[in-house]
Amino acid sequence: MRILIVEDEIRLADVIKKGLVEDGFAVDVAYDGEEGQYLAESEEYDLILLDVMLPKIDGITLCKNIRQKNIKTPVLMLTAKTTLEDKVAGLDSGADDYLAKPFAFLELRSRIYALIRRSNNNISPVLTLNNLVLDPLKHTCLRAGKNINLTPKEFAILEFLLRHQNEVVTRTMITEHVWDYNFDDMSNIVDVFVASLRKKVDAGFSKKLIHTIHGVGYKISEKL
Repeated sequence: MRILIVEDEIRLADVIKKGLVEDGFAVDVAYDGEEGQYLAESEEYDLILLDVMLPKIDGITLCKNIRQKNIKTPVLMLTAKTTLEDKVAGLDSGADDYLAKPFAFLELRSRIYALIRRSNNNISPVLTLNNLVLDPLKHTCLRAGKNINLTPKEFAILEFLLRHQNEVVTRTMITEHVWDYNFDDMSNIVDVFVASLRKKVDAGFSKKLIHTIHGVGYKISEKL
């Protein structure tokens, strides 16, 4: 999954990015509202973390602008402003949730998953297929009850595949949701990671779940 952070406090933005990357997210960062609006309008994100007090374009205005362009990406506002009026202004601008600074990263993480789950109409945070179980919140992966150790990128790819199970996903779709804005899409890195992921998920099982759709991409399904 891919997240955009729009935050002018560089140290805070970098700390949040580090934590989310370790969790398997692809993360882009904008340090002012103008750049944040450009990225929000030109790239596809699963969620936007948006500070209110930003140079060039403030967070309230930015949120209104992208909503006016029918961009429905979930927005979680981060701000030091904590009055009821400030919260109402943020939510009225089109934000989906509001988190006051300072905050614990665990709470931020939980709210991110809740908003993404809600936007995808997923009632349960746990993703399953056959005897494969992936829990993004606990960051665990099991098959037939046996733990599978995945790298953050492998975990992110598997999560993306499971959220689109029984659908064919292209390499471009994977890179756009798992890697950040600076990714070199001419690389074959997606194939390398999927090959590694397939060995970990399907090795030793007669029923293979991860399938290559030649010339198109990949599909995770009980049937090819």
